[in-house]
Amino acid sequence: MKKIVILFLFLSIVLKLNAQTYTKLTDSALNLMSDAKDTVDYRKSLNLYKKAFILFPKEVSDQSLYKASVLASELKDNNDAIEYLNHLLALNNDERTTWDYLTFEYPQNEYKNLFNDGRWPVVLAKAQKMKATFFKKLHDRQDEFQAGPLKQDTYFKAKNGKQVYQEIKSFNAYQAKKDIGYSIEFKVTDSLITSYYVSLPSRYNPKKSYPVLFFLHGAVSGNSLSSFQNASWVMDGWNRYYTKYAAVNEVIMVYPKGSKKFNWMKPDDGFFMVPAMLREIKKSINVDDDKVFITGHSNGATGSFSYLMKQQSPFAGFYGFNTQPRVRTGGTFVRNILNRSFFNVSTDEDYYFPPDANDSLNVIMKKMGADYQDHRYNGWPHWFPQFDESEPAYQLLFKDLKSRSRNPFQKSIYWECDDVKYGKTDWIQITALDTANKQANWHKRINFDIYKVVDYDESKDTVITTDTLFKAFNFPRKSAAVRATFSNNEFHIETSRVKSLTIFLSPEMIDVSKPVSVFINGIKRIEKMAVYDKKIILDNFNKTYDRKAVWIDQIELLISN
Repeated sequence: MKKIVILFLFLSIVLKLNAQTYTKLTDSALNLMSDAKDTVDYRKSLNLYKKAFILFPKEVSDQSLYKASVLASELKDNNDAIEYLNHLLALNNDERTTWDYLTFEYPQNEYKNLFNDGRWPVVLAKAQKMKATFFKKLHDRQDEFQAGPLKQDTYFKAKNGKQVYQEIKSFNAYQAKKDIGYSIEFKVTDSLITSYYVSLPSRYNPKKSYPVLFFLHGAVSGNSLSSFQNASWVMDGWNRYYTKYAAVNEVIMVYPKGSKKFNWMKPDDGFFMVPAMLREIKKSINVDDDKVFITGHSNGATGSFSYLMKQQSPFAGFYGFNTQPRVRTGGTFVRNILNRSFFNVSTDEDYYFPPDANDSLNVIMKKMGADYQDHRYNGWPHWFPQFDESEPAYQLLFKDLKSRSRNPFQKSIYWECDDVKYGKTDWIQITALDTANKQANWHKRINFDIYKVVDYDESKDTVITTDTLFKAFNFPRKSAAVRATFSNNEFHIETSRVKSLTIFLSPEMIDVSKPVSVFINGIKRIEKMAVYDKKIILDNFNKTYDRKAVWIDQIELLISN
């Protein structure tokens, strides 16, 4: 028995060493290739790749084959170059799209020494055919995913507003899906597209509504828009616990792809994407409108926090790992959390937002009575999700998600903005600012000082803490704010620097058989009967495809001239 155990351990060590040796060889080859000064260095690099391929044929990677083929082409070793390219294409499948190494302009320029070789057009044609087949299948799957009867035209057939309202609220004619994973193209501008990946529960039932969790990736400045995504790109690695616990809790996962210019943090050009993707998704699959959530890591967590501060209406709750809780495109109005919640996972060795700053924010949130959680994990750096020890945080996240639902008809709302583009939350919307006016006594900025920052010295594997002094939040523009409540068909609204606003009405908030009264800053401004206005219902529904927060009428008020 002891001999068997020793043999098993020996084999495990050998296998581990083999994997490390392959990686060591290819890493050395890549470094030598990057620093090459002449063809001698190129030759040495290629020889290292050859050695790795011969010794460890089962470990051969796409990237290494690509690099080796480029080296062979540069050295005019056409036979080796073509062999590696054919090997690369032989590895192609739905998840391992090796054709993309050959079908873009930059890689093709690297093979200029092969252009006169009769085998080159054959290899290139093979790659282009693989690409065409891949996108045909991708588009067919997208068409199947997006097929469904939930279109705005469906409700124009109703004779009156009340029927429209009832049809929207009762709609449940979604179609079954053939697969559980879909890469969907998304139009960013007239000339740019990106994608989002949708992962459905394994037993998705179109008659049942499901929670949805958007995951926003970090490192937005280092990413680029992509017309497609593979499941392995977004569901494995650092996201493995989202995959695991979404499956357990039957949560639909959505993974948008952002870039330096179009993302959820800064600039503002891409902030529209997540709500717009959600609107598209709601046409195709049965989403529980009151259980849509956002999470993310690093820049993605900052994005999650930014939606909480700027555009929270479609979402029930917000989560973030290693968050920098700061709006990068305007003011950070932390009181806006009072309508929702934030669940933060922080670490004490995080350079992105130091632990002392998280502690200060915790104090502020507690004083406000905000639904805010900070779960601190000590001894871990910014890339905490990389480690298995992060799993308990995901268990807590999904436990919180399971118990949480949105209430778009809550009786009390606070909202502040410095851009009317983000003036709406739930049933109230600031439509014009009056920043020349004096702000109300209750309308004050909340901010705090950060005295220490944390940095990580990779060369020494140590954490360095440095003294500093700067404000946590920036306020580049003046803001406007509202405090609003309703009860028994009466709305009482306090305003600060608001020029005009709109109140949205639902039969779940008011008794439609009785008049509605609105008091602004203590003065009664209007009394009217609410109606089921077909145009208002359809106009608002078409913006969100939200089947639970359905507004039948609205009241528009000018506060100041």
